[in-house]
This record gives sequence, C-alpha cells and structure tokens, in this order.
Amino acid sequence: MKTIKQIVVTASLATVAFGLTGCAGMSTQDRNTALGAGAGAVVGGVLTGGSTVGTVGGAAVGGVIGNQVKSTH
Repeated sequence: MKTIKQIVVTASLATVAFGLTGCAGMSTQDRNTALGAGAGAVVGGVLTGGSTVGTVGGAAVGGVIGNQVKSTH
C-alpha cells in the first residue's frame, strides 16, 4: 500500500510542478524556482518513502537550487 501512496504523491507533485511552469507572466527565475521546488518535492518524497518532512524539505532545497540556476540564453 505504501507504493501506491508514493505513486500518487509523485504524480500529484509532478502535475503541480508542470502546471506552475506554464504560468504566463513568470520570469525565467520564477519558473526555475517553481520547477526546482516541484522536482525537489518529488525526489524528497520518493527518497523518504513519502514522508511529509522529506517532501517539504526536498521542495525547499529544490526551490533554492532552481532559483539560483542562471539561464544561458
């Protein structure tokens, strides 16, 4: 049953992350932050077996990393 929970959490977070990246009016840095937070949440949730602390921690770390990524364009 824990595996199903992980799949649902992962799919939900991925959907939110992809939804946020399509928002009009967001700067590149804002999109990178949102995408990093979404990806970090998914990775944190998977690595900690779906724990809330792992998911939130992953989102925080991913958001900071995404915010610091600079575009080469």
